[in-house]
Amino acid sequence: MHTFLERIAEVLRLIDETQKEAIARAAGRIAASIKAGRVVYLFGSGHSILPVMDIFPRYGSFPGFVPIIDPRLLWYGAVGPGGARGLLWLERREGYVEGLLADFHLVAQDTMLIFSHGGLNAAPVEVAVHSKARGLYVIAVTSAANYRTAEATHSSGRKLGDIADVVIDNCVPPEDALVAVDGWPYTVAAGSTVAAVAIAMTLLSEVARRLAAEGVRLPVFVSPNRAPEPGHNESVFQAHRELLRKL
Repeated sequence: MHTFLERIAEVLRLIDETQKEAIARAAGRIAASIKAGRVVYLFGSGHSILPVMDIFPRYGSFPGFVPIIDPRLLWYGAVGPGGARGLLWLERREGYVEGLLADFHLVAQDTMLIFSHGGLNAAPVEVAVHSKARGLYVIAVTSAANYRTAEATHSSGRKLGDIADVVIDNCVPPEDALVAVDGWPYTVAAGSTVAAVAIAMTLLSEVARRLAAEGVRLPVFVSPNRAPEPGHNESVFQAHRELLRKL
């Protein structure tokens, strides 16, 4: 029997071995958007909000990323208001995200980065459709295995992988959970969050390297454990505010 650490190590190894080209393409486009003075929008719903939160604002990150986080598209309890059941219902409702995205001025120089393990629900599919209609480059981080085997559930007949310009495979099986337990019919311990965050941090670091190589210097959000100079982190938020004003 395999442990979770053994299984997730295998997933990360597969990402490293098979996704370098897709990650490089995505990083190149992200860097181009930021260098042009535009932004990379980040979207996820349910547990897929976690890699979005880990990109910006997060220690070790930098301006150029705009998270689209709707508290109605995540759960913060098991039942009742903010419960998982309500979230699962809403992220499958067609038409909901159109109203959400109406508050953002998306243009062709922007990039949309979408996290969705399943790649089937209306929320990520319609964010991709909305973005493509406005000329954005769309990057999807999703399960390629699920894309190959699952039937589309959106009325358009399309899955996230059908719409994205580049798909980064999180290398996690469709069921997400990785560990078999003797006597239990289903596996436990989901792997897609670890995989998605690993991909997100790989993208972030690759983008930083590309920007630096082109002479672009951005303020990095530094942990107070590092004792940055006074006012340093405020410069990160100020740069982010100025960027939002230009959008």
